[in-house]
Amino acid sequence: MQENITLPGDPLPFNSIFYIERPSIESDAYTELVKPGSLIRIKAPRQMGKSSLMLQLIHQAQIHEYSVVTIDFKLVDTQTFLSLNNFLRWFCVNVARQLSIASHLDDYWDEEIGSKVSALIYFESYLLEQIKSPLVLILNEVDYVFQHQQIAQDFLLLLRSWHEQGKQTPIWQKLRLVLFHSTEVYIPLNINQSPFNVGLSLKLPEFTVEQVTELARRYELDWCDSQAVENLMYWVGGQPYLIHQALYYIHQQKISLTELLNNSTHGQCIYSAYLRNLLNILLQDAELSQAYNQVVNSTNGNINLSANLVYKLDSLGLIKLSGYNYQPFCELYRLFFQKSLLIESNAIPWDKLKKENEKLQLLVNIDQLTQVANRKCFDETLEIEWERMTHIQEPLSLILADLDEFKLHNDTYGHQSGDDCLHQVAQAISSVIKSPDHLVARYGGEEFALILPQIHAGKAILIAEEIRETVKLLRIKISELTTKIQVTNTTSLTISLGIACIIPSGDFSLREFFEATDQALYQAKKLGRDRSILSSKFKFGYNE
Repeated sequence: MQENITLPGDPLPFNSIFYIERPSIESDAYTELVKPGSLIRIKAPRQMGKSSLMLQLIHQAQIHEYSVVTIDFKLVDTQTFLSLNNFLRWFCVNVARQLSIASHLDDYWDEEIGSKVSALIYFESYLLEQIKSPLVLILNEVDYVFQHQQIAQDFLLLLRSWHEQGKQTPIWQKLRLVLFHSTEVYIPLNINQSPFNVGLSLKLPEFTVEQVTELARRYELDWCDSQAVENLMYWVGGQPYLIHQALYYIHQQKISLTELLNNSTHGQCIYSAYLRNLLNILLQDAELSQAYNQVVNSTNGNINLSANLVYKLDSLGLIKLSGYNYQPFCELYRLFFQKSLLIESNAIPWDKLKKENEKLQLLVNIDQLTQVANRKCFDETLEIEWERMTHIQEPLSLILADLDEFKLHNDTYGHQSGDDCLHQVAQAISSVIKSPDHLVARYGGEEFALILPQIHAGKAILIAEEIRETVKLLRIKISELTTKIQVTNTTSLTISLGIACIIPSGDFSLREFFEATDQALYQAKKLGRDRSILSSKFKFGYNE
């Protein structure tokens, strides 16, 4: 084996032996990348391999000695989305920073001519002039911009105009745009203003039998006969994340293929968190839930669905299309959602169901202020993951985090500002978490908690440190008190974190594990705050 086998979920490095090419996706993208003024649009539901492909494209750009800038829109603060001017200034400054160019933004920004024109002038007269090589500008998680429709319309129009400029202006031919987005967000876009009907469009397909067979070989599985591959693909299709998960656990001898297939829809199967995430998305839209309920319970697939519903279900990766015949993407989805969407025809009015779903999401599981999981959801999830990790004998990491000097901020700026602060911090913490299996929750007051199944202590520390730095970058003021006799300098809010990691067994209880994490947080506070401390008792996977 040429590299250590790690749990699937993170993007695969460009040289990973587990990266499977999907012809002609990569070759078409590489060819387009070297064309002056090109625009590439790559879309797929989440967990289909977009981030891994992005690393492949970055490597190709580096081979050609291009400048590369990656903008990840999930890192944008909520306040930045309040105005187009703020958003475009944030965008331009981040591009300059990644190019190691002094921003000098105010020298080119003129609000009288508008922020879109100012951004165009800034790129044309400054950034593109400063660099010698072509610039590959990768825009990741564009879906987050979609959520702010007015900004999305203006920003996408701007990108479209830059691409059009590349057809006639040499300086703009330096710019190569690459847009990555999950198609789970549906937004109507003006066809004449959108970059989504120009350039090269690539939609990542599922794995084929041959590709799954090759991936099994790389996982050192002796699946020479195609029956094992066909059995697996019957249940999960060619969905890359589900395939990788299965092959990983089988290689690690945590489960056999037979056990996997027999238990694939049970509450504690290896796919449980992934399936729950899809279910939650469905339950937020009663009409969509009703449509998919028809699909999974249909015997022939001949269902009358609107084009909009078909688009949404296809974008989520939940169906396979064949003309007007709609089938569940795989047998796993059919069985799971037949059980989960417990709705018989006309048994429950859909308006009532929608209200119940909203109550479930907004009142039972979600903390209304911060929009992350609440204490109840945290307690229930922690028990489930403790039992699941006990069953499969994988590590479970827990992080408890507490804002430093939050009361001082509250006392200085008021409770409304304190509430805004908690919301910003919650979203900042969430931006660090990449896996749908991981949970971010507000534990109470200014304290947050993270449940990280299948994460060892070493990686949990890295996550905690990234959270700590991300919160500091928010630059939330703690105090700014000025009197005639005393001036208190403004300082920024920080966060302290306690970490513990264990492979659950009968030796220790969940309560002991939690208390050890809380004690680590107490030590972080005691030693000066703004730091991460790993429990001395529960630190599985930490190399001292």
